[in-house]
Amino acid sequence: MPEMNAAKNQSMEEMDILERRVNELIALTEQLSRENKALRTQQENWSVERAKLIEKNELAKSRVESMIGRLRTLENG
Repeated sequence: MPEMNAAKNQSMEEMDILERRVNELIALTEQLSRENKALRTQQENWSVERAKLIEKNELAKSRVESMIGRLRTLENG
């Protein structure tokens, strides 16, 4: 009978260890999910910011080209 109790206790300890490991994995999965969501949001924000900067750059380029054209006209006229 003591052998059965020892085996039962060992099984319970193994189950406790397994339960703790599963809980740790669940917590890690939740943490990684939150981090992933934050990174995706950050990536989206950077994409929007990049698009705005490209638009501003194109506008500035257009204005400079326009000024150069007017200067050439004044120079030739």
